[in-house]
Amino acid sequence: MPVPFTADDASRLRDTFAQVVADGASPGGVIAYGTTGDNPQFLSVGKIAPECGDATPDQDTTYDIASLTKVVATWPLIGQALDAGLLDLDAPIRDFIPPMSSETPSGEATVRQLIAHTSGLRASTRLDRYRGSELPLHELLCREPREDEPGRHRYINRGYILLGLALAHVHRRPLDQLGAALWKTLGMNATVYGPVARTLKVAPTEQRIPGAPRIWGAPHDDNAGLLGGVAGHAGVFSTPGDLAVYADRLLAAHADGDEHGLGAWLHASLVPQTPIEPGLDRGLSWVLATGGLVAYHHGFTGTSLYLAPGTGRYLVICTNAVYGGTARTKIAPLRALALKTISFA
Repeated sequence: MPVPFTADDASRLRDTFAQVVADGASPGGVIAYGTTGDNPQFLSVGKIAPECGDATPDQDTTYDIASLTKVVATWPLIGQALDAGLLDLDAPIRDFIPPMSSETPSGEATVRQLIAHTSGLRASTRLDRYRGSELPLHELLCREPREDEPGRHRYINRGYILLGLALAHVHRRPLDQLGAALWKTLGMNATVYGPVARTLKVAPTEQRIPGAPRIWGAPHDDNAGLLGGVAGHAGVFSTPGDLAVYADRLLAAHADGDEHGLGAWLHASLVPQTPIEPGLDRGLSWVLATGGLVAYHHGFTGTSLYLAPGTGRYLVICTNAVYGGTARTKIAPLRALALKTISFA
């Protein structure tokens, strides 16, 4: 049986959220939390942003979810492609992208290594350095030398860019169309790849240059921006309500114990692939905590998604913590409390 959140859980989350907002971590945001099969609850703190006036964020406010794209778009699409026989976890990524005419050391990384951040690929990802090249992006990425032997954990965005390109190639459809079809089946009607319209229901992010317009509706991630907003590592926009729907659907599918589909893929993804640090492991895409009882992922903009399959609990954080630049680091106490709260029922 799912273990519900208590009134004390909600009170501590609200108080900590209010404190980090007061400390300047973010203009405001929303926490969604709940258990499988029940309606989600929402905690709202602060404002969307000064540009949006006095508007209070709610379950329908749209946020740039940044690296949550990895687990909201790329990860489930990989699961579907594996079920369809279009990908193989232990085959090199070069097998699932267009043919290349040169040496491609990074193309030898397997799908498993890329999704678990154990590929040894170059960690720094600067697609702007490829401007003016005549080669396609997948070949440029694959021609790069590996920086490390496979196996050690190192968080690498270029691996997910390659995974996004592979998904588009094997399906013969653009990544944003694949995502849209997936989210429609899950009932996530507000989730899209950007850019999105600059409206009062869309949370702005960072002002990169003083006196210049703030990023608003466009991906905060530079590499995603260079890819037109559609990439395997970042670029998706969603709402607290949609992310709660997603978490509920994942946990329900996991509880059903089906041999195929998202439930089976989540079950497989909760098997540790490599240690990150004491107490934390990397599964397939997800960070695993509390001995594997909790899976979570963060987005650079100030978003987080936590799942506890054993207790049927989930928790979502949506903020635009990059609004104040480096002040985003002040969101750490809220994330720590979220992990503690969902870990111990």
